[in-house]
Amino acid sequence: MTVQLHRLPNGVRVVTENMPSMKSATLGVWVTAGGRHERAEQNGIAHFLEHMAFKGTARRSALDIAEAIEDVGGYINAYTSREMTAYYARVLAEDADLALDVISDIVLNPVFDPREIEVERGVILQEIGQALDTPDDIIFDWLQETAYPDQSFGRTILGPSERVKAFSRADFEGFVAEQYGPQNLIVAAAGGIDHDRIVRLAEEAFGHLTPRPRPAVTPAAFRGGELREIKPLEQAHFTFALESSGYRANDVYDAQVYAAAMGGGMSSRLFQEAREKRGLCYTIFAQPGSYADTGMLTIYAGTSGDEIGGLAELVVDEFRRSTEDMTEREIARAKAQMKAGLLMSLESPSSRAERLARLLAIWDRVPTLEETVARIDAVSADSVMDHAQRLIGAGRGAMALYGPVDGAAPLDVLTDRLAA
Repeated sequence: MTVQLHRLPNGVRVVTENMPSMKSATLGVWVTAGGRHERAEQNGIAHFLEHMAFKGTARRSALDIAEAIEDVGGYINAYTSREMTAYYARVLAEDADLALDVISDIVLNPVFDPREIEVERGVILQEIGQALDTPDDIIFDWLQETAYPDQSFGRTILGPSERVKAFSRADFEGFVAEQYGPQNLIVAAAGGIDHDRIVRLAEEAFGHLTPRPRPAVTPAAFRGGELREIKPLEQAHFTFALESSGYRANDVYDAQVYAAAMGGGMSSRLFQEAREKRGLCYTIFAQPGSYADTGMLTIYAGTSGDEIGGLAELVVDEFRRSTEDMTEREIARAKAQMKAGLLMSLESPSSRAERLARLLAIWDRVPTLEETVARIDAVSADSVMDHAQRLIGAGRGAMALYGPVDGAAPLDVLTDRLAA
């Protein structure tokens, strides 16, 4: 399997990975623009724009777009994250040309029909309502906003309802003009594809675009704080976060291994201590999040109102303990989980295309699999404990709680306990 990279004169990057045994292919366009690239008055527009791409182009109606891919047995999808928006399709290898034609069409030529805007506005408002009615979903938005207050990086990707209700065709066109320049477009493909053909197709679709300046992005600043929403729910939802490493930091793999050791599976510290030994909760996990200039290690747990106080104290106690007694066996297990997850994901052309685009966006190159595995292997118990000490030594945390959570200690009490 060979990764190949080509840059069009206008800055569009084309990256492919041929998988000779595959009869299918995933192709897409990854745009390095997401929620954090919105101004306050634009909050939610990147996600709304992603929806509108499927609502018709100059060449195809919304139904035409769906039928073009599904008539050949494929599927088409998209997503918006804080730093990227992706439009992609998976099809049989013989239909790769069609897939890239459809994807380029919806990215470059959306018509933003006012009638379709109103239809999709209603869909997104329903999506926002669904998120608000899902405690173990909305609490992560609240945690992000609490950790990064008054910043684009802290705002919800869906946006507030009042913003979504106000977006117009001109707003979509303005965001595209600002953020969808050729230097921000990555065409990625993996599976049974031919690199030279994908490059030719990309040149035909995107080669005419003119480079244009992009607005500066405000650096993220983790400030921390507490949000507590007391409500008579059946379960108390607890999230706690510390600022971690961005994906260009030297210790980013220490951060990922640390998260796996703390709460990445049934053998992890938090699962064993909180659930298996003390029965404080049903669900508890840790997840790392790395971005261009910051990162966040997040703990989530769902418990009862009676147990929320003990659970919160246990989490900070385990953080503190991890700076002193992390074992090589724990680290070896966490590294094995990471490597196995990485290697198993690469059996899918969709995962490979996603990886190509993501790594290219981060480093402007695609590190080899061997390089990535070597960096994971280089992590040790000592380097992880050093990383944990830096997290805790920063002295800032963020916490969001929802439900019968009045029994949990305030954040300042927990952070004092963490530093003790």
